[in-house]
Formats: sequence, structure tokens, C-alpha cells
Amino acid sequence: MGAKNNESIDLLSVFLTGIPGLEPHHGWLSIPFFIMYIVAIVGNSLIMAAVQVDSALHEPMYLFLSMLAVTEVGVSVSTLPTVMGILWFDARQVDFDGCLSQMFFIHTFSCMESGVLLAMSYDRFVAIYNPLRYTAILTQPRIICMGLGITLKSVILMAPLPILLKQLPYCHTNILSHSYCLHSDLIQLPCADTKFNSILGLAIVLATFGLDSLLIVVSYILILYTVLGIASGEGRRKALNTCVSHICAVLVYYVPMIGVSVMHRAAKHASPLVHTLMSSIYLFVPPVLNPIIYSVKTKSIRQGIATLFSCKRELL
Repeated sequence: MGAKNNESIDLLSVFLTGIPGLEPHHGWLSIPFFIMYIVAIVGNSLIMAAVQVDSALHEPMYLFLSMLAVTEVGVSVSTLPTVMGILWFDARQVDFDGCLSQMFFIHTFSCMESGVLLAMSYDRFVAIYNPLRYTAILTQPRIICMGLGITLKSVILMAPLPILLKQLPYCHTNILSHSYCLHSDLIQLPCADTKFNSILGLAIVLATFGLDSLLIVVSYILILYTVLGIASGEGRRKALNTCVSHICAVLVYYVPMIGVSVMHRAAKHASPLVHTLMSSIYLFVPPVLNPIIYSVKTKSIRQGIATLFSCKRELL
């Protein structure tokens, strides 16, 4: 799709990039990537199924956890076709509309994940601050409304991004720097002014990830203040222990995101391999680690998964 810089073209397809410098080893690299996808999709699907099947898990904390699992399956499924297509078949060319769709779903599910983590921090605050009214405050209808609100917010905020990109003229090379489509990559392709797109993208990041992370910090300040007011040391320990899994999930999600942002701004001249690895960690690691974290730290989840398998054996 070559074109001179002063000519506008209709962009029909884009070319994705594998792992820079390691292209001859894509076959071997596909093995750990495929294992990560299997662990992420199967692990999160097991959590969703366990929460649905085991009535003991029909509590606010586990309902929010199943929402988190949905978003992580969504992120994994959104990136899987192009990533594995490149590693297995060197299939780099992607239809432009398909690329915009992938970008939309990756960013939407990521935004939903951030919103669910915020909802989970509110859940932990209510459970510790007012345990006697915990289930009365976080009823199933309210949790469903919160889930729908997070979904609707994410879709509404992300929908303008592909629509605006579709309207722009393209005249530069159509090669992206990742094995999946991201907004930060796609706004480099048009030959028109993309300042508005960049500002809109930044505003969306601040209104979602920025605000969510700030409110999560505020939630934990309130939680810590409440815990310090508990008289017994054992009570304080138990209260904080209920937050460990969520704190790990927050760190697993936000630390790579901050790392990617810092790399893009402070280390622009770093090796493309470093940028690719940081972006991959941000997208691939949380869906893999979160089901492991919650399964290891939460006895009820382990029991729910055991119940799920025992039900399947009975059916067989």
C-alpha cells in the first residue's frame, strides 16, 4: 500500500508486527503465548462457571470477580486471532475495518476491567466499613446495574475512536508496531492532523483509568482508616486479609500500564523489543495471573471450582 506523503488513499488493510528481532523464533515463541491464552481463557471461564453453579458464591465479592473474569476473557479473545496468526502463520495483513474493531474491543474490555476493579474496591470498603449491611447495600440488582453501567460507559467512551479514525485520510506507511491494533498506533498513520484524536484519547484515559485508579486509592485510604479503628489485632488482620487478592489484581493491572506509559514517554529510543514486551505484559499478564491469584488466596473459589467438576462428573 505504498503512497507518496502528499497523497491521500483509502486504507484497506494494515500490516501488524511480530516480536522485533525474534521473527525466526516465532514458532517457538508461539508455545508460551498459546499456553498463556489457554490459562487466561480457561482459568477465567472456570471462575465464571463456578460462581454461576455454586450458590455459596452468589455474594457481591464473587459476582464482581466473575465480572472481572468476563473482561479478561474479552481482552484475551480480542488479541488472540492476530497474535497467534502472526506467530503461527506469519499472517500480518489485517483488514482495516477489522483492525478498528479489534482496537475497539481491546480498549473497551480494558476500560471495563478498570471499572470492575474500582467496583471491587468499593465492595471491599462496604464489607469492612459496614459488614452488617453489606448484602443489604450490595444487592444483586444493584450489582447488575453497576455492571451494566460500567459496560455502557466503556462502550460510549470508546465508540468515537474508531469512528473518527475511519474519517481520516491516509497516506503514510500502514505498518503498526504491535501484533494487535491499538489507538496509539493507529493515530500515527493518517496524513491529516490527529491532534483532536490524541486529545480525545488522553481525555478518555484520564476519565477512565486515571479517575478509576484515583478512586481506588481513596477507597483503600478509607479502608485503612476503618481497619485502624478496629480494636483487636486479629480483627484488623482478618479485615486486611480480605483485600489481599484485590490489591494484587490492582497491582497486576496498573503497574504494567504505568510501565508502558513511562516507556512511551521517557524511553522513546529504547529497543522496539522492549516496547513490545512491555505492551504484551500489560495485555497478557493480568488475565493469566488474576485467576491464579484468586484461586490460591480464596478458599471459596477453590471449593466452587471443585464443586463445578464434581457436578460434571455426576452428569457423566
